[in-house]
Amino acid sequence: MYKNYFHKIHNLLNEVEETQETSILKAADFITETFVNDGILHVFGSGHSQMFAMELFYRAGGMVPVNAILTPELALEPKDQMSTLAERQSGFAKEILLNEPVHEGDTIIIGSTSGRNAVPIEMALEAKKLGLKVIAITSLKFSSQVESRHTSGKKLYECADLVLDTCVDFGDAALSLEGIDVNFGPTSSVIGCTILQAVMAQVVENLIKSDIEPPIWVSSNTESGDNINNKYIEKYQSRITCL
Repeated sequence: MYKNYFHKIHNLLNEVEETQETSILKAADFITETFVNDGILHVFGSGHSQMFAMELFYRAGGMVPVNAILTPELALEPKDQMSTLAERQSGFAKEILLNEPVHEGDTIIIGSTSGRNAVPIEMALEAKKLGLKVIAITSLKFSSQVESRHTSGKKLYECADLVLDTCVDFGDAALSLEGIDVNFGPTSSVIGCTILQAVMAQVVENLIKSDIEPPIWVSSNTESGDNINNKYIEKYQSRITCL
């Protein structure tokens, strides 16, 4: 069965590569413009989608001007069900943004596989009001089969300036087996993180082509890592919440 999972991931990655090139390049353009203008990329999600923010933040080989919005109430700890309930609360996203260093001209990536819950939808709407470019990373296959839980009736993909489609299946779980009534083997984290790292790789190339040196974190387990990273921390600490 493990080979079936590999096969599914390979197929999804191929589908993403074939269908999302234009969106990936456009997302990289948004972020490049933000960085060229000394702005910050913010990344937000709830539950398992918080992994998208953690994946791009303070990561060896990753770019420095990235603010991970890791709201404790939306995390899987200390109680996973609290995250599910919090994600459905209207008005919460606006309060989250009031406590983050967001500015006009910044870009925000908002992750939600279903794209139906109130908080990610409101996050997109509120970020737009503040003059941020909004990139959604979501599954259109999933989102198209559910109803919105936001008062607007909209889903995340309808509120973003740009959509990165993970192409994952409805319900996320991708495998089935005789003898069990539910599917298993979620794919959204693997595919979503791959898409986002591909976008950031393109951003690095864009900056190099513009004769701008990309600020990139270096592993703290290399000899020069701490010295390089400490300079970035000193520069960005007031602009990135978790530094």
